[in-house]
Amino acid sequence: MTRATSFAVLFSMLAVGAQSQDLPAKGKGVYTAQKCAVCHAVAGVGNKKGALDSVGAKYSADELRRWITNAPEMSAKIKAERKPLMKAYTLAQADLDALVAYLQTLK
Repeated sequence: MTRATSFAVLFSMLAVGAQSQDLPAKGKGVYTAQKCAVCHAVAGVGNKKGALDSVGAKYSADELRRWITNAPEMSAKIKAERKPLMKAYTLAQADLDALVAYLQTLK
């Protein structure tokens, strides 16, 4: 491997790592832009009835994605006492992925 090739591989690895670190930050922006705090709270900010502080430890990425896209189904699946008013959100795939990445950081 040439020095230029080594540099290119290293640079692309760093770029991918930076993007994956930025994903939760972008997701936090999606959370804010979609006004999720009207019904949910993170670190005591927002509607405390829908606290999300440990949601990343409780649910997998796939489950979080299903909560966002089909909350009534997930609520029925876990037999939740509190029925979500959350409708099925249709977000751009990149925004959905970012929001899930952000929620996964809430442990």
